[in-house]
Amino acid sequence: MNTIRQEKMREFIERNHVVTTKELQSLFPEVSFMTIHRDLDALEKQGVVVKIRGGAKSVRHAGDIGFDERMQENNSGKSAIAQKAISLIQPHSSVFLDASTTNLMLARQLPDMHLNVFTTGPNIAVELCRLSDPVVTLCCGTINRKNLALSGQNTLEMLEKINIDIAFIGVSGCSVDAGFTCGTEGDMLVKRLVIRKARTSVILCDRTKFSRLMPYTFATMEDADYLISDGVLPADFAAAAASADVTVL
Repeated sequence: MNTIRQEKMREFIERNHVVTTKELQSLFPEVSFMTIHRDLDALEKQGVVVKIRGGAKSVRHAGDIGFDERMQENNSGKSAIAQKAISLIQPHSSVFLDASTTNLMLARQLPDMHLNVFTTGPNIAVELCRLSDPVVTLCCGTINRKNLALSGQNTLEMLEKINIDIAFIGVSGCSVDAGFTCGTEGDMLVKRLVIRKARTSVILCDRTKFSRLMPYTFATMEDADYLISDGVLPADFAAAAASADVTVL
């Protein structure tokens, strides 16, 4: 057992918060994939990392980046994604917007039209109040002060009762192996339920998210109908989308 390699691995995971096994293999190309997993098992037993699907996270990692910090990231890209997303919205439809910053950008750009909009983002609901035509419903639940998202049993029970034509779901990170990920279990349960309920599921993923992996997987490529990004997809994502018959915008 190479304790020096494991210590370097621990430092790498703590520095990056969440990493993929492919990243660890690139860091230690002299060892096998199975050795990487054995090292992660050893670090998990020591209580310094937690293995997740497709990688590992530091126990010091507290989940999603704060909302204010995320609002400073790649706003031009989020704006481009929002414009593409709006092109999919039909008047008189039932629309779900999760509490992502990309959906806040969508709400700011949404034209006035007759819609039923459901959201788990209080700030998104307030933003939509500038419009006169949409009926806006803020889902009930417990608010996460860090990411300004509502979740919990009350949220899930409410979502079970509604019908959704099209859902727009933001991601905190993604990889082909781990799928689309987020930082909290509550958000994961909400996103997973909405994707199951929606007739059309649209994943919103700006280019900064392709280099991140968060602890909770809420969907895989096969769960999406559309994938909207602000640039050319990485080759492995493009191939996975084509294989799953996902429309990329």
